[in-house]
Amino acid sequence: MGLRPLDLSKWLEYDERCDEELSLKAQLIASDYDAVVATNPEGDDASVELLGEIKRFLHEVHPGRSTDTVASEHPVVQASRLAQEDFCVLVKEDTWRLRAACVCFPSRWDLASKIGTTLDDIHSPVPLYDQELARPTNAFFDRLTPDKSFWRLNWTLLDSPVLHQRTSTRRAPRGDLSAWFFRVERQSLRQLPITRATIFTIRTYVTSAAALRENDDEFVSSLLRALDSAPASVQRYKGWTGVATRLRDAL
Repeated sequence: MGLRPLDLSKWLEYDERCDEELSLKAQLIASDYDAVVATNPEGDDASVELLGEIKRFLHEVHPGRSTDTVASEHPVVQASRLAQEDFCVLVKEDTWRLRAACVCFPSRWDLASKIGTTLDDIHSPVPLYDQELARPTNAFFDRLTPDKSFWRLNWTLLDSPVLHQRTSTRRAPRGDLSAWFFRVERQSLRQLPITRATIFTIRTYVTSAAALRENDDEFVSSLLRALDSAPASVQRYKGWTGVATRLRDAL
């Protein structure tokens, strides 16, 4: 799973794109609410606690940032308006289920189809998940405690820098390297102290592959190693089939 211990003082990240991304979130919530917000009543209490934790974090770590929200909105929406991250709230019932989320910047997945489903349901399209990751993922969630949080990174190559990518079609980049985009998700997992819900955050960064190549001599060689070594099922799922060859051609 590639998990690393999370220092909670670094739970949420803010950068120079904050105002732009929060504005984009506001537009998506206003224009396409049902696509970016999904809630069940079972997630309401945990969403309230999440909002309180974010406001506490901002007060302690970023005291200059506003914590003003509109009380009439669902607390998971209020939470999302305060950070560049997307938020998913998972509640333990018969098993862990997604019960509230505001995901404005999905990477080729549809939130509405995931609400109320289990961890295994959510990850069912992922190659090798059933064989290699289902058991450790569920066990990890069961062992998670409020005093130990974690983070990990996920990445892919896409043909577009757009943050909101709901369509499930994974179009691999083609042509010149300037049309290739490296998309990274910084994900964190923490358990709330009162409701014991698990909060999954997704912070998305997108940069052109050409810019990364220019600024890091090791980027292309590392990328090629990762593409060449990925199992065929992962390459099909990610839309990477033939990408290593096209990358070499582009260079």
